Amino acid sequence: MSSKTTTVRARLEPDLKEKTELIFEQLGLSTTEAIRIFFKQVQLQQGLPFDLKLPNETTQKTIAEAQERKQLKSVDSAQELFDDLGI
Repeated sequence: MSSKTTTVRARLEPDLKEKTELIFEQLGLSTTEAIRIFFKQVQLQQGLPFDLKLPNETTQKTIAEAQERKQLKSVDSAQELFDDLGI
């Protein structure tokens, strides 16, 4: 790695930053290391290292219904869920 570096600055919601840094910590990574990995993958892939897609109409409807808590069923245990699913 070159001894020369540059600084990258980004504005993020505090909650997003905090939750993401907890995941990085569990992976044994600093935020700087995670950003370096992301940039390296962009360079190697010649694009984003994951697909970016808009959800289809069915998925959009399902997401909206879930956010509105429509047609959701609650259970109190895993066993109750398995029983409800018949497994």
